Amino acid sequence: MYPPARYRLGDFDIAVISDGYIKLDGGAVFGLVPRVLWEPVIGKDHIDDQHRISLGLNCLVVRRGSDVLLIETGMGSKLTGSMREKVFPGDYGYLLENLAALGLRPEDVTAVANTHLHADHCGWNTVRKGDNVVPSFPNARYFVQAGEYAAATHPNDRTRATYLAENFAPLEASGQLELVSGEQEIVPGVHFLPTPGHTADHASLVLSSGGETAIYLGDVAHHEVQVERPAWVAAFDILPVISLETKKALAERAVRERALLFCVHNAFPGVGRLVEREGKRVFVHE
Repeated sequence: MYPPARYRLGDFDIAVISDGYIKLDGGAVFGLVPRVLWEPVIGKDHIDDQHRISLGLNCLVVRRGSDVLLIETGMGSKLTGSMREKVFPGDYGYLLENLAALGLRPEDVTAVANTHLHADHCGWNTVRKGDNVVPSFPNARYFVQAGEYAAATHPNDRTRATYLAENFAPLEASGQLELVSGEQEIVPGVHFLPTPGHTADHASLVLSSGGETAIYLGDVAHHEVQVERPAWVAAFDILPVISLETKKALAERAVRERALLFCVHNAFPGVGRLVEREGKRVFVHE
């Protein structure tokens, strides 16, 4: 698996670490966009015989002073059987060993932030120990939007397959869960930014230091082309029209502030900037 990718933003020491990848249906990732348009962007070599594409599970470790913030926790290690083989196929479960490659133990993490609570974003929030499921990071506060937690704990027929209670219920039981409402600073220099569309209460993370900005997008985009082309909305997005408007607003900010963008589902490390070239916006890797 990939070694950590290191970046510096003002006073922040940032590392992208991978939990591996999942495979999802390409048509679902690109929604109403015809395959004849999205397939050349992805490339046939990156599509399997079941028309699935691999999506990265890029998580972020942000350090400054005594703060060790982990943004997203990938798929985790708890799934077995058909859930792992058919519902969430892929190769994942590497987060803790990649955290160790940074010299960090689970006990060293002081805060965890989830953009939302779908299974591929919060799997390592918890870990199975014997017959129990407990928080993976015993000294961390876990931050999530209050509305997202309400949706996750009261799933409907469409969402229940991806809101897995074992990923978040133990956090409330342990007293480590902290619910956030709207835009809020969770550690110095790191703010939740509401970015609705994928879910009603999805939120991205904005890092600000030394006059520089970075944004961890979460599922604002499942692929970098969706940053370049906001109308390419995933079928997974609960509120597609709002998702479109969220993408447009975030793209404007990204260009204006020359923000460093961290894309959770891009190929590792999934980092770049959105720039304007010849009247078009292009995602440029860093």
